[in-house]
Amino acid sequence: MRRCAVALLGRRARRRWLHLIVGGALFMPFWMVGSVVVGALLGAGGLFTGSLAVQFGAYAVGLPLVAVAALFPLARPMSVAAARALCGVPADRYADGPAQGPAARARTAGWFTLHLGAGALVSGATLALPPFAVSVMALPFSPALRESELGRLWGLDRPWWSWAALPAGLLMLLALAAAAAGTGALLALQAPRLLGPSPADRLAAAERRAAEAESRNRLARELHDSVGHALSAVTLQAGAARRVLDGGAGADLAFVREALTAIEETTRRTVGELDWVLGLLRQDEQAGEARDAGEAGEGGPGPGPGLDALESLVRGAGPKVALTVSGDLAPVPEALSREAYRIVQEGLTNAARHAGGEPVSVRLDARTEEWEISMENPLPARPPVARPNGGRGLRGMGERARLLGGTAEAGPADGVWRLVVRIPR
Repeated sequence: MRRCAVALLGRRARRRWLHLIVGGALFMPFWMVGSVVVGALLGAGGLFTGSLAVQFGAYAVGLPLVAVAALFPLARPMSVAAARALCGVPADRYADGPAQGPAARARTAGWFTLHLGAGALVSGATLALPPFAVSVMALPFSPALRESELGRLWGLDRPWWSWAALPAGLLMLLALAAAAAGTGALLALQAPRLLGPSPADRLAAAERRAAEAESRNRLARELHDSVGHALSAVTLQAGAARRVLDGGAGADLAFVREALTAIEETTRRTVGELDWVLGLLRQDEQAGEARDAGEAGEGGPGPGPGLDALESLVRGAGPKVALTVSGDLAPVPEALSREAYRIVQEGLTNAARHAGGEPVSVRLDARTEEWEISMENPLPARPPVARPNGGRGLRGMGERARLLGGTAEAGPADGVWRLVVRIPR
């Protein structure tokens, strides 16, 4: 008995009961339209006539109107929001956004009609039955009630029968709670089927997740290449300057000055690049908010650094980096220019980490059908210590090349580490 009472009056049952009452409240405008129509057909006056024929006729007329109203785009988001909050079904089993396609709209109309139709019945019983049940339970204690129409209906010509009103009224309340709990459970059972994602919704969600993952990967690449390169270059130049100064009175101050200048240029350039990457992050956040609100997003932070900044990049990497350009870089598209800059930047970062102090040659060839970037540096006498989370740089360069339809190959050969990136024009 206790378990049954908990099931009928537990938190989940109460929330589902409230969900049904919300449906009954939403049904009221449709019922009022139905009352006008049925009242005009039957010649009954007024919206709130006591005739059961008019009441249930208005209910029957209102249900098709509910199904038609559910075809509007707002119906499914509103229904999903209410069901998520009150139905007790896991939130990930519902679809997001308006229904797309005839099948999804039909399922939404079915849910909306079921929710409002069942909610109207349960709401009506919730309003009418408790006062009636309390009045019945009060019959043994109220002479006025026993002499009323309710007393005559109850059959109080037998005095002992009046005490049967107490359990009868209590059973009415329990029956109402059981009906509400059962109806709420039925709606919760049907909610994932009628409000769940369709194949089109799953495809759209997968595309959104893929776009978000690509956006995160892009930001990760930009941060890795810009900030990682700056830290590596600054570390290399500062270490070289320290070793020269440790040489004593005969230190090459010109070299130290050149290293400090390179550090200054690198940090200044990286501050601008970091601001650009953070602009991308803000742009993605604003685009997501605008997409949720159905508005157009604001413009982005503009193009990032390209080949026009390549000389500054190479100069900041140190005196042992040589740049050779073959062909005209002016007609290079903006996307290719930006990705080529990042590829060279990451290549210089890898060279600084794994072969610091060795000469590095960078060649850009724009004379053939394939646009080629190649970098070489001698391998150090002692192999570098592998980092636990290393390998992102080469993977990032490969991703950038593939985005442009090209290829990237890197590896040691004959004591030289070589990177070759080929991108079709």
